[in-house]
Amino acid sequence: MPQRSAGLLIFKQTAGVFEFLLVHPGGPFWARKDEGAWSIPKGLIDDGEDDLVAARREAEEELGVAIDGDFQPVGSYKQPGGKIVIAWSVEADIDVDVVRSNMFTMEWPPRSGAMKEFPEVDKAGWFSLPDAGLKVLKGQRPILDDFLERRRAD
Repeated sequence: MPQRSAGLLIFKQTAGVFEFLLVHPGGPFWARKDEGAWSIPKGLIDDGEDDLVAARREAEEELGVAIDGDFQPVGSYKQPGGKIVIAWSVEADIDVDVVRSNMFTMEWPPRSGAMKEFPEVDKAGWFSLPDAGLKVLKGQRPILDDFLERRRAD
């Protein structure tokens, strides 16, 4: 069974234009990557955990703030690596300058035996739809499309 993640597509409207909050993964692998490297705040669903509870928990871990609001299901998306991402949208205005992520530990440099801590998310930003489409991971682009389709249907 493929791994399952849950996440939040956090949005706000400025002068009637949607902006989306994306996070950039921390650690040395992602340090020099930008376009196609950002993500919605998301993470793995624990065994027996409710999907939306997991999405909210993961967003709080990656942003350092609890997200409240009207959570609307967007969809379920199979990523190129096989992982399934389940996404909800929620309107919120987060100050990206105060984002504080949890940390993870990994061996760095490789095969050195030295363990180093890195933030799971090293930065967050608000992006217009065209910019978000460029920044977000390829497998998550359909989340933006489906969100807009659902908004048009309302």
